[in-house]
Amino acid sequence: MHVIEAARLSKSYGRTRAVDGLSFEVRAGVVTGFLGPNGSGKSTTMRMIMGLDRPNAGDVTLDGRRYHDLRWPLREVGALLEAKAVHPGRSARNHLLSLAQTNTIPKERVDEVLELVGLTAVAGRKVGKFSLGMSQRLGIASALLGDPGVLLFDEPINGLDPEGILWVRNLLKSLAGEGRTIFVSSHLMSEMSLTATDLVVIGRGKLIADTTVDDFIRSNTVATVLVRSPEAGRLADVLSSIGASVTSGAGGRVRSASVGRGMSATPSTPSARSPNASFSKTGSVTCRISAPHASSAGSSRRHSSPRHSGSQMKTSRRAMPAAMARASSRAPSMTIRRCRSRCRRSRSRAASFTRGLRMLLMVVTGCGSQWEL
Repeated sequence: MHVIEAARLSKSYGRTRAVDGLSFEVRAGVVTGFLGPNGSGKSTTMRMIMGLDRPNAGDVTLDGRRYHDLRWPLREVGALLEAKAVHPGRSARNHLLSLAQTNTIPKERVDEVLELVGLTAVAGRKVGKFSLGMSQRLGIASALLGDPGVLLFDEPINGLDPEGILWVRNLLKSLAGEGRTIFVSSHLMSEMSLTATDLVVIGRGKLIADTTVDDFIRSNTVATVLVRSPEAGRLADVLSSIGASVTSGAGGRVRSASVGRGMSATPSTPSARSPNASFSKTGSVTCRISAPHASSAGSSRRHSSPRHSGSQMKTSRRAMPAAMARASSRAPSMTIRRCRSRCRRSRSRAASFTRGLRMLLMVVTGCGSQWEL
């Protein structure tokens, strides 16, 4: 069942086109994310849903009716559009009590929502002294006051601490689990991926995507494994022999290989997750293979890290005495300690790289232990 339906919505402020022919549907029982960068028209769209702005074209309805046609709006639709839209001289309890009285809501409900959002201890404090996070909680309490079936939240996690963000996530999911319609806007894809089920994406007032979060992430991301090997060509041949698709990258130094679903794997131990290797839990495994720098091509023990390329310290053990000798001629004790520390870090990276490469070879060939690394 689609509760919120927008059809060809358009809104302009002077010569600025805030919303341009926007159409989407929001269904009940799930959290629908409204995603877009700042200035993309999210707040304007929500204001048109709530009847605060009149669209230049198009229409938007709530369960088949416009907001102005609802007999008891606060009992049917709750919204948090602006956290600070409260009289600063009122207390939190008096603010909610005034809303309850205008919609014939029992005043016992005021104490219920104050406890739900965690503001019981500061219910008598003036709202003007609230922090942004506390104001957000009060706005959520106002939206829930009438126990409505449709809820709209515009950037509800702004100003909240990590505990508050987690609380909002769980609250939205629990409300959707009760069969309510939840429409929440954000400019953070990471937050939407943890909270929402459906997703409406807009940019510059136009619709970009109307899909589920899983489908949107799947169509815009690729799982990769990064590998640097002194025998990149040999490894690429092995991957090609088992059905991988290998393509050349810029300058011929980087190749990517996509392996079928049957070869995907997840390392069983944390130690196998090196900085240079990551494995997808499902789907395909993609490998990027690059040959070593020319200066280190002669030895398989050398691993040139991006942080230590060029004139910086190499990762070979044999390079350590020469580097220490040069350091001693400049600044004896301090520089020697710095060089030793760099070499220790480099050897640690090389060991981590070796573990990751061995794991990759075991995944794609089943015989990683036969490779000399």
